[in-house]
Amino acid sequence: MALIHCPSCAKRISDKAPFCPHCQFARTDDPESLERAARIRQIKHNQSLMTHSFIALFAFVGGFALWWWGGEAADGWRAPAGIGLMSAGFVGYLITRVRIVLAKRSKG
Repeated sequence: MALIHCPSCAKRISDKAPFCPHCQFARTDDPESLERAARIRQIKHNQSLMTHSFIALFAFVGGFALWWWGGEAADGWRAPAGIGLMSAGFVGYLITRVRIVLAKRSKG
């Protein structure tokens, strides 16, 4: 018995299993089915990256709003919280955009 990667979810499964216990994908040697499963996995990965990008951008905008709430620069606890949220959102957004570019390059 060897462990292989499921074509649908990429988790490790037994080569003897008739289907993946994680995603219920029926193992087959049909190239069309394998290609479709790989395409679905790629789409889910791209959607996940876009969601991460949106969350990071939302954190950046939220930090900016927290910093300037009330029309003037923050003081007290809002200053470090706003700067921290803006910084984390900006860095997270940049990292996610790089991951999206790398995912597009590896696809084509």
